[in-house]
Amino acid sequence: MRACGRALAVDLGLGVIGVVLTAIAAWSVNVISTGLAGPVWLKVLWPLLIGAPLVLRRRAPLLGWVIIWTGVCLQALITRNSPEGLNQIFVWGVGSYCVAAYSRSTRRALAGLAVTAAGYAVYSLANHDIMGGAAESLWAGAFFAIGLLAAWLAGVFVRGRREAVAQAARTAAAERQAEQAVTDERARMARELHDIVSHNLSVVILQAAGARAAGGPDAGTLEKIERSGRQALVEMRRLLGVLRQPGDQATGPELAPQPGVAGLAALADGVRAAGLPVTLVIDGDPAGLPAAVDISAYRIVQEALTNVLKHAGPATAAVSVQCGADEVLIEVCDDGAGPQASGQDGGGHGLAGMRERVALFGGDLAAGPRPDCGFGVRARLPLDDRPRSGWSAS
Repeated sequence: MRACGRALAVDLGLGVIGVVLTAIAAWSVNVISTGLAGPVWLKVLWPLLIGAPLVLRRRAPLLGWVIIWTGVCLQALITRNSPEGLNQIFVWGVGSYCVAAYSRSTRRALAGLAVTAAGYAVYSLANHDIMGGAAESLWAGAFFAIGLLAAWLAGVFVRGRREAVAQAARTAAAERQAEQAVTDERARMARELHDIVSHNLSVVILQAAGARAAGGPDAGTLEKIERSGRQALVEMRRLLGVLRQPGDQATGPELAPQPGVAGLAALADGVRAAGLPVTLVIDGDPAGLPAAVDISAYRIVQEALTNVLKHAGPATAAVSVQCGADEVLIEVCDDGAGPQASGQDGGGHGLAGMRERVALFGGDLAAGPRPDCGFGVRARLPLDDRPRSGWSAS
């Protein structure tokens, strides 16, 4: 807020200086100007047309520049006697720089340059010194034209540097967000695996305790298994405390039950209720899938459908999950035409999470625009630890 106040004060100050200098030049012959020819109303209006638009140099630089040259051309066409002076050098230098430095696009900056060329041509044709043909006057006219161009080029350079710095800051912020998203997804995956491992350890402990209570020659060994299992379960719960984010709610010794492929039907119903028509096909029996693969398959479909909702615009989606003996194949496609930039939600965090999950099992992920329209995500999750041939990761 303080910076905005300072910028506004500078703009107002430049506008006041431009008005004062132009008024002095309009009403007297002095060291800063040759004087202004024309009727009284023009002398009254001209300082406002020439100097006051500098106030717009940041907020509407092209509009201010057009107003300045409108005043210049109006005086030239009415009097056929364009003035010369330091006031014009000041206004033209500041205006030419600002229309290049503060325009919202390169097109607007170029439009400002075109306005400069047209306005200066009208000014020159009405300037007695330039049209007199004297060599020094022609050189002076060329010097002022080059000065206007130099100020404009300086503005272009500054604008380019400012945009480069802003782009670098945006890129750095996006990289930090992507790194944080990957970290969060890894922590989420670790918490899910903790739930699975803790459950399996609990089963081992219960079985060992039951077998030891029944008596038998291996009671000592079973007691060691039970004790080691309980200690491992305690360490797993400590690990969960480390992984839990500050905003996470504790749900007891284990995490809440995690969804799997069997829960995709309910997910599809929720997506349809949100306004996205989706078809779901599940081939094979997901009941025998390892728990970690089961959860990851669900999360990949969930993230892909979320991306469609966010980025695809009006669309339909198709989900296919094939549960084979050696791998799970997942495909989520849509026919949307919206700005789904690489299927990424705000910098690719969704795809980053999918890649982390696929990499956990040595699988493959392919994601990108489809040849006809829309976007597609394909993932392969092996059911063992050996990488297999398939889609190339992207």
